[in-house]
Amino acid sequence: MKIFITGIGTDVGKTIASSIVVEALEADYWKPVQAGDLDNSDSHKIKRYISNSTTKIHDNSYKLNTPASPHLAAEIDGITINLKEIKEPKTENNLIIEGAGGILVPLNTNDSIIDLIKKDYKVIVVSRHYLGSINHTLMTIEMLKNKKIEVAGIIFSGDENQSTEQIILSKTNAKFIGRIENEPYFDQNVIKYYADKFRDNLLAL
Repeated sequence: MKIFITGIGTDVGKTIASSIVVEALEADYWKPVQAGDLDNSDSHKIKRYISNSTTKIHDNSYKLNTPASPHLAAEIDGITINLKEIKEPKTENNLIIEGAGGILVPLNTNDSIIDLIKKDYKVIVVSRHYLGSINHTLMTIEMLKNKKIEVAGIIFSGDENQSTEQIILSKTNAKFIGRIENEPYFDQNVIKYYADKFRDNLLAL
């Protein structure tokens, strides 16, 4: 199984969600494009958060120095991101792929994050509650559907908002995988707690 994890924007909890899914499935992890924080990248965070010994963390295809949209970070580094250079790692294990920002974040003048999603990927959307998040979540899912990409499920991040969650699930018919609460901190124990909680729903994707 290959799962692509995207969000409705930046800082909505994709990496925490990815850690939970990786731990639940003891899957491999791959972030194709990392922009900024190269000494404390999302791959580094995944390594800290998980506790299983099966997961392999694969190298980024692009490591960009500036914490910015990948197209701009690449330009500052004097390169252009080429989709042909982004090659999925070979593994016999389940693979979790984490995007950058939302699905329309540009990689270059022609391609966006959504263009990294292959037909055999199952897509999980991470939605965090804030004013406007319903609109951003519905637009993200609508764009995926327009590209004939199936949304396998939604993970909600942050404090529960029943009204928001119900209208999103009702309008999209997406599967509810689980909610990550506003925890005071995340460590291996907290990640494992959510991994155990989400595992059955993830295995049913």
